Amino acid sequence: MPNPDLKALRNRLLRERTAYAQDPNTSSANQAVVAALGLALTTELQSIESIALYWPIQQEIDLRQCLSDWAKAKHGRQLALPIMRADKRLDFYSWQDGDALVSQQHGIAEPNPNDPQMKSIEPDCILIPCVGWSWASNTHRDPLQMHYWRLGYGGGYFDRTLAHLRTAKPSIVCIGVGYDWQQLNPNQWQAEAHDEPLDAMLTESGLRFKSA
Repeated sequence: MPNPDLKALRNRLLRERTAYAQDPNTSSANQAVVAALGLALTTELQSIESIALYWPIQQEIDLRQCLSDWAKAKHGRQLALPIMRADKRLDFYSWQDGDALVSQQHGIAEPNPNDPQMKSIEPDCILIPCVGWSWASNTHRDPLQMHYWRLGYGGGYFDRTLAHLRTAKPSIVCIGVGYDWQQLNPNQWQAEAHDEPLDAMLTESGLRFKSA
């Protein structure tokens, strides 16, 4: 079944997220997501030493404080933020709370790769914000295997990056971040051949791995 107008779908989901951000109940949902991440960092993700996060835009869930606390709690832990490359892939550079950032494409804050104190990192784990997400098979790849899938902003940065990183570092853990209400059914959206699956999905209901 072909996908509907993805631009219209993304715009609708972004409008709904903007409206949801004004709901008084959203604060408790955000807190639940942060709490679920905090719990996972002491259980399923306890062996992780480096995490690539995102600088939240357009009412994305803000995980920065939780991750900053995690990094400070043990020597050697590292955080990283993405930098958009001209070839529409992402590189990840070290970041800690208080570092100066520069505003780049789409107004997203990024580390300055020309800063000699910033170093490139190949993270153990990537947290990826979702416009929408699904739990489904991919008929273009393996119709019998269920995965979590991410609907993003349409630039393809994360899919290209994950395809590259998984070749270089197969153990990398890729986690989508969003709300339960953003889940899409196959009639609304289906992952395409170029889409990279997520290893897990983090929402207010908790962290769920594909094997769960």
